[in-house]
Amino acid sequence: MLTPVEQMLFILLALLSVGAAFNGFREMWLIINRGSGKLHLDRLLPRAWRALVIYLGQRTTLKTRRLSSLFHLGIVWGFTFYFLVNALDVLRGYIPTFTETLQSTGTLYDLYRLAADVLSIAVLVGVAYFILRRFVLPNRKELTYHDNVLLHPNVKNGGITRDSLIVAVFILIHVGARFMGEVAHVAAGEPDAFMPFATLVAPIFGGFSADGLKMLQHIFWWVALGGILLFLPYFPHSKHAHLFMAPFNFLTRPERTSLGEMEPLDFEDEKIEQFGANRLEHLSKTQIFDAFACIMCNRCQDVCPAYTTGKELSPSALEINKRYTIRERMGDLAAGQESPEPLIGSVISSSAVWACTACGACVDICPVGNEPMLDILYIRRDAVLMQSDFPAELQAAYKGMERQGNPWQNADSRFNWAKGLEIPVPTVEENPDFEVLYWVGCAASYDPRAQITARSLVKILHRAGVSFAVLGEAENCTGDVARRSGKEDLYYELAMGNVETLNAANPKRIVVTCPHCFHNLAKEYHQFGGHYNVVHHTELIEELIAAGKLPLSAHPERQPNVTFHDPCYLGRHNGVVDAPRNVLLALNGQHTEMARSKTGSFCCGAGGAQFWKEEEHGTKAVNIERYEEAKATGAEVVAVGCPFCMQMFESAQPAVADGPAVKDIAELVAERLAEPQAAAPA
Repeated sequence: MLTPVEQMLFILLALLSVGAAFNGFREMWLIINRGSGKLHLDRLLPRAWRALVIYLGQRTTLKTRRLSSLFHLGIVWGFTFYFLVNALDVLRGYIPTFTETLQSTGTLYDLYRLAADVLSIAVLVGVAYFILRRFVLPNRKELTYHDNVLLHPNVKNGGITRDSLIVAVFILIHVGARFMGEVAHVAAGEPDAFMPFATLVAPIFGGFSADGLKMLQHIFWWVALGGILLFLPYFPHSKHAHLFMAPFNFLTRPERTSLGEMEPLDFEDEKIEQFGANRLEHLSKTQIFDAFACIMCNRCQDVCPAYTTGKELSPSALEINKRYTIRERMGDLAAGQESPEPLIGSVISSSAVWACTACGACVDICPVGNEPMLDILYIRRDAVLMQSDFPAELQAAYKGMERQGNPWQNADSRFNWAKGLEIPVPTVEENPDFEVLYWVGCAASYDPRAQITARSLVKILHRAGVSFAVLGEAENCTGDVARRSGKEDLYYELAMGNVETLNAANPKRIVVTCPHCFHNLAKEYHQFGGHYNVVHHTELIEELIAAGKLPLSAHPERQPNVTFHDPCYLGRHNGVVDAPRNVLLALNGQHTEMARSKTGSFCCGAGGAQFWKEEEHGTKAVNIERYEEAKATGAEVVAVGCPFCMQMFESAQPAVADGPAVKDIAELVAERLAEPQAAAPA
């Protein structure tokens, strides 16, 4: 119980602390609201429940670094429970009979004491672990960056380390003092079964008198709660802000049709003068929010194919640089002043912007819901549409899509891939009652290697008795290359044209052999009025096998050992991971997994328009890194479900001796199809 003077003093300090902190929170809010778009609060209750489950369950954090994540889980639970602990401790200081009131609740108070005791130790042990990890254990690669990664000057000068130390010391003082106050309380009375750790430590105060123990409890009360008042004004400026910004990030982020769905630009609105993000305030509200939510754990960096192969891109550095840029000028930015420097050159280098494969690994792994990939893609929009500054090689792809309807710049018929096939390939005009529309795509139309996949799929559809059709010359590029590289105006034209064509054909179902076509048709064309039932060819093949429409002959020769590479835009972006494996199981009865697979697959290096440009400088090519991983499984064949993955691995073969053969799943199935039974003689 505090004296009246202490009560007044605590209230005064609390008002000063909260007032100073409020100004920081207010600046955060004003800066976030400078972004475009909105924070999404529709369907609030489901959103809130999802955010709470992610926060308390820490399922996004527990994906990797299990030991560190478990310690972090203890800190999260402990700190969350301490909101209640601190509130009750304040009431103890002001209400003389409050402790007796708590004791009267019986079992409830026992459980409260037990939880507070155990979680205090969980927090203290967890913080001690992270102090050792950051300051004692040498060369922790996940806490460092390549020398070629652009970093904010304050980050280079140890800003993260200082901030981490301040936060860690605050937690140790706050939780440690509160725990020691409970230790003194136990030492003044009897051992408490519901405070096992405090009881264990209590003998250290064995030489203190009753008055001395009471004074210790009083001092520790002030240290524990006074520590909050001292730290609170710093809170909006520290990485510790992620404690509440992370749940709010999950609460307010857009609900996308898939992990990498991009938002369209409104070219009809003449009031819009800025397309894409050139400066910090041009980012969306959600993207600015990301900077405050970032935990600075570098998990996104660990899985980034560009960073892994020595490029300048670190998605973690991008978010951290955003945070320190904001922190440096919070007052000015909150007041509406323009940020002094473009994003390229201040928070990310140009090479890093163009090294991104748009694989989505950084988005998938982030424990706080950040989406650095989308920052990069919107920065590309500004570079292309506003600055006309992009890799020269992309110009050829743009011209090809504009003039010939494909990035290959091939003016030949889109139907050449079907020439020489004994099986008829009808167009929608020739077979208007088709069940499935086969969207061939540019790769299978013009790339000889991908044409084998298209022919194999046609053989499968014919053998299964599926009534299908193609658009033929009416088909056009979906524009994925344009959208992922920032050429949104071209994407808009291609998408609008394709939607008009598809809506006229009115397909019940569309099958594709390219995950990039799949993603755009199924997950982004709805933005332009196109709503379609789209399946990847491995999904359709899985259905046909399950229905008994594809009798696979049991050839006497040994079947090859196969490993499957999950295309980023099939597995991670759109969650199709089981169908390809089920097909392989039907073929071989087994398959070998790579170390990184399913939604955790490693990119082939082609996405994000990388296929159409020179790879940014690094220590290794992305496709070689992945192809070597396939070879390490010992598999004879690496199966793919994407024409671009096919090309990337075949181009890696000369650099990797004795690597596996590369085949699309459709090819493997077509090779195994049983020949139709001859009709019995009359």
